[in-house]
Amino acid sequence: MNKLKMTVLGWMLAASAALATDPTDEGMWLPSLIGKNEAQMKKQGFRLTAKDIYDINKASLKDAILSMGGFCTAEIVSDKGLVFTNHHCGYDAIASNSTPQDNILDNGFWAKTNADEKPIQGLWMRRLVRMEDVTEQILPQLGGLDEKARSAKVNSLGSELTKKATEGTHYEASVSEYAKGNAYYLLVFERFTDIRLVGTPPQSVGKYGGDTDNWEWPRHTGDFSVFRIYAGKDGKPAPYAKDNVPYTPKKFLPVSLKGIKPGDFAMVFGFPGRTNRYETSMGIKLAIEKVNPTIVKNRDIRLKAWKEEMDKDVATKLALSSEYANIANYWKYFIGQTQQMQRLKVYDQKLAQEEQFKAWAKGKPEYENLFADWQKAYAAYEPYALHPQALSQGVLGAHIAPIAMSLAGLEGLLKDKEKNKAAIERTTGNLKKNLDDFYGAFNVPSDQKIVAQTLLAYYNDVPKDQHPAIIGEILSKFSAGTPEESFKKFAQEIFLTSNFASKDKMAKFLDNPTEEALLNDWAYKYFADIRKNYVGKYAIHVANFQEADKKFARTYIKGLSEMNPDWVKYPDANSTLRVSYGNVQDYAPRDGVQYKFKTTIGGIIEKYKPGDYEFDLPKNFLELYKNRDFGQYADTDGDLTVAFITNNDITGGNSGSPVLNARGELIGLAFDGNWEAMSGDIVFDQKYKRCINVDVRYVLWCIEKLGGSDLVKELKIVK
Repeated sequence: MNKLKMTVLGWMLAASAALATDPTDEGMWLPSLIGKNEAQMKKQGFRLTAKDIYDINKASLKDAILSMGGFCTAEIVSDKGLVFTNHHCGYDAIASNSTPQDNILDNGFWAKTNADEKPIQGLWMRRLVRMEDVTEQILPQLGGLDEKARSAKVNSLGSELTKKATEGTHYEASVSEYAKGNAYYLLVFERFTDIRLVGTPPQSVGKYGGDTDNWEWPRHTGDFSVFRIYAGKDGKPAPYAKDNVPYTPKKFLPVSLKGIKPGDFAMVFGFPGRTNRYETSMGIKLAIEKVNPTIVKNRDIRLKAWKEEMDKDVATKLALSSEYANIANYWKYFIGQTQQMQRLKVYDQKLAQEEQFKAWAKGKPEYENLFADWQKAYAAYEPYALHPQALSQGVLGAHIAPIAMSLAGLEGLLKDKEKNKAAIERTTGNLKKNLDDFYGAFNVPSDQKIVAQTLLAYYNDVPKDQHPAIIGEILSKFSAGTPEESFKKFAQEIFLTSNFASKDKMAKFLDNPTEEALLNDWAYKYFADIRKNYVGKYAIHVANFQEADKKFARTYIKGLSEMNPDWVKYPDANSTLRVSYGNVQDYAPRDGVQYKFKTTIGGIIEKYKPGDYEFDLPKNFLELYKNRDFGQYADTDGDLTVAFITNNDITGGNSGSPVLNARGELIGLAFDGNWEAMSGDIVFDQKYKRCINVDVRYVLWCIEKLGGSDLVKELKIVK
C-alpha cells in the first residue's frame, strides 16, 4: 500500500483509538467504515454489530435509509414502503397539494386508502446500494493538474467508474469527493420516483412554535409527515402509474414504544448536507464580519415582505408558505451561527490550531508557505466577497428576477426574427410551458418591496466601483431625493409597466416578442444588466478564490492528518450517508439553568395561544389532552413525551433522519439543532451540541389519536 493511501485511510479511520479513551460523540462516520468504531459504540450501549448497520451481501439498516430529494433524510418503516420524515421536509409537497377549499397544510390529511394517497410530482427518494473506495483509481492521476483540469479529470474518471458500476442494472451511481479531494468513493443508488403523500398533521402541530422556537430547546414540535414509495409490479422503481404497487423494501425499521432515558444509546443515520470543520480563522472572520450579516439582512427583507401579504390572504399564504419556511430556517441559522462563533471564540480556536500547524510545517516544502499563500488569496477575494451574496440572497431573490432573466436567450435571437424564427418559437414555447411555475408564488405587493429594498442593500453594501451602469441610470431617471425613495419609485415603475409583472402580460409578450419590447422593459434591463455586470467582471474573482481555497484546504487537511491524525478523524459532511452515535443527554446552556432531556405534552399546552400563527392548536388536540387520552404511547409516568435531545453530531440534510436505539429500533426523528451550538458546522462543541428529535410515540399518537388513522397497524411495534 502506498504512502498516500495509508495517509488517507489513516485519518479516516484514526478515531477508534482516540475515542476509546476520550469519547466526544463527534463524528459523521462513513457506514462502510463503521466497524472501526464498533468497540466504542458498544461501550456507549450499542447492542448490534457493524454488519447490522452496513452490509452489501444481506439486508442491513442502511437499506431502510433514504435520501429525500437531496435535501432531507427519510426512513422506511413498513414492508409496504411506508416512509417517515419531517413535516418541514414534506412541507412543499403538503403546501402544493393545498388549496383554500382543501387546505391540508392547516387542517392535516390522512389517506384512508392507498387510492387516496397524493402523488408528488418531481419528488424522489433513493437508497444506497453500496459504496466503494476508489481513491487509488483517481488520486494518482491528478498530480500536477490545476483545479479546473483536476475537476475535469475527476469527472471523466468518475463517468467511467459509474458507467461500469451500473451497466446492465437499473441503478444509478456517482463518485463523491471527500476531504476536499483527499479521497473519493463510488456510491451506487436505487432511485424511486413514484412517491405519494400518505399523511400529515396540521401545521399547528407539525410546525408548532414556528420561527420563534426554531433552533431552540425546549421544543414541542410534531415535526413529521408520512409518504409511501411505489414501484412497478416487478418491485423495481418505475415512473408514476396508477397500477404501481407499494414497494417491498429489503429492510424496514421496527418502531419502539419502550421510551428513552438519560444515557441511552442513540444513533442517527442519514444524509447530512455540508460541514466545514476545517475552516480557517480567515474564513471565520469573513463570515462573522461580512458574509453572514449580508445573508441575514437580505433574507430579512424577503421574509418581512412576504409575511405582510401572507397574513392578508389564505391563497397567498399557501403560495408563499413553503419558500417562506425555507428562507426563514436559514435566516435564523446564520444569526445563530454568527452569535455562537463569537460566544465560543471559534476564531481564537482556529487561530491557535493554525499556529501549531505553522510551527510543525517549518522546513516542509509542501506545507511551509501554505498559510502565507492562503492569506494572499483571501486578501484578493475580500473586496468582492459581498457581491455574490448581495445578488443571490438579495437582488435575485425577487420572484420577477428569474422570470426576467429566463428571457436572456431571446435577446440575441430577436435581432433577426426572420432568420431565427424556428429557434424563437422553440424558446417561447418552452417558456410558455413554465408560466404556471413562474407565477405560482408571484405576489406583486411583496415583490415590489423586495425589488426596492434589496436594490438599496446592494447599493449600500457592494463597493460603488463594482456597481453596474443601470444603477446610475435608475437614480437619474427615477430621482426622488434619496436612493431609497428613488429605488421605491423604480420598483413601482417595474410592476406598472413590465411585460413580466403578470402571467397574462408575459403570455402576451411571448405571443409576439420583439427586441424593442425586451430591451426597453425595465425589469429585463435591470436584472440582465446587474447579472451581466457581475458575470462579466467580478465572477472571475470569486471563481479564482474558490479554486485556490479548495486547493489550500485539501493541502491543509492532508498536512493535519500527518501532523496529528486525531485532529482529522472523519471527512466533512457532503450529503452522503453517515452514521452519528451518542447518547440521550440533557445540558446546561448557561449558569443556573439546566435543560432536561425531554419535553412533554404539558409543555405544548403551556405555550398554547388561541388564534396565534405559531402556538395555536386543533380543537381535538385540546380534548385529547383534557381527557389524558394517550393510549399505548404514554410514558411509564402516564405522560406523553413529545421530543428529546441527544448529543449526536448532525447538520442540515439530517432532517428526517431516524434516531435509533441500541437495537436499531426507531425511537424518534431528528429535526433540529440547538441555539447554543449553532456554530456546529464549523466546530463540534461537546458541552453544548445537541440533536433535537421528535419522539416516535408522539408521532404515532398524532397519527392514531389526533389524526384518526389506522396506519399504526402497518408498523412493526416493539414494546
